Amino acid sequence: MATNKHATIRYHALDRCFSNHGRKFFFDDLIDACNEAIYEFSGIEDGVKRRQVFDDITFMESDQGWSIPLKRIKDGRKVYYRYADKSFTIGNKGINSSEAEQLKDTLSILSRFKGMPQFEWIEEIQIRLEDTFKLKGNTVSIVGFEQNPYLKGLNHFTELFNAIQNQQTLIIEYQGFKQKHTSNIVFHPWYLKQYNNRWFLFGFNDVYKALSNLAIDRIISIAYSRENYIQNKSIDFDEFFEDIIGVSQEPELSTEKVLIKVSNEVWPYIESKPIHGSQKIKNKTDEYTEIELNVQVNYELIALLFSYMYAIEIIEPTDLREKFKTVSELIFKRYK
Repeated sequence: MATNKHATIRYHALDRCFSNHGRKFFFDDLIDACNEAIYEFSGIEDGVKRRQVFDDITFMESDQGWSIPLKRIKDGRKVYYRYADKSFTIGNKGINSSEAEQLKDTLSILSRFKGMPQFEWIEEIQIRLEDTFKLKGNTVSIVGFEQNPYLKGLNHFTELFNAIQNQQTLIIEYQGFKQKHTSNIVFHPWYLKQYNNRWFLFGFNDVYKALSNLAIDRIISIAYSRENYIQNKSIDFDEFFEDIIGVSQEPELSTEKVLIKVSNEVWPYIESKPIHGSQKIKNKTDEYTEIELNVQVNYELIALLFSYMYAIEIIEPTDLREKFKTVSELIFKRYK
């Protein structure tokens, strides 16, 4: 295994080449892809040697690596490289033994901070990593974390994260849920946000000339653009998400007071897991608890409230109450 700090960058660059069955990657193309990935990450232009890329491929094919199913296909006098299995990617293979050892060393360092103020998260992340990668020798999982193992697009996460860090403009091939065909978007990435086990990329969209978000699982491919990067100089994303649930923030909408009667049957659950950070009790009886939220009424809030529909009553605002009334009548007609 190569020990220099750019080894992981090269492995993932080669993985993207081998996974791309729409193009033939000859050896010189693989070298160029590694050099481009390193430059985008660090700005270094020294160049990767042919011997290094040969060694990288050998390691990736080995048991110590990922045992990649690599084909070498002749095209005239040249050879191009491609995975035999179109669905294969090292991102789905987990970590190899060398990475596991490095991760153990990292966790050992992190464990020194446990119990200190502002480091409460370390214990949970340590348990998560140890259980996921069986770092203590366990062969059976003993902790269950919420996750979506079938979510597409997670292989783009590292590349998007690096693009934000390095202020790199992207060309994103994207297909929204309602789009019949893909489209190419010049995008300036600013922020990654997880909600409801899905990831979303926020940034400046050249098509709309405004902030927009893209669901990562709807991204088909990513390329680098030579257009100048537009920096985020106005949005504090911590504040941006304070008044909303989820990721749908409508700039033209202000926060509203939402009054809800909650059946005392489910109140203990909502009390222990508040709908929103602004949640507070306004009134309490033997039958229900009335709560108030100050939040933007967006799609995610409505969807969340619908999940409690049998046990809540919307009091204010009027238009939200009417929406619930309309949906209730529709459901009644269907099951009458």
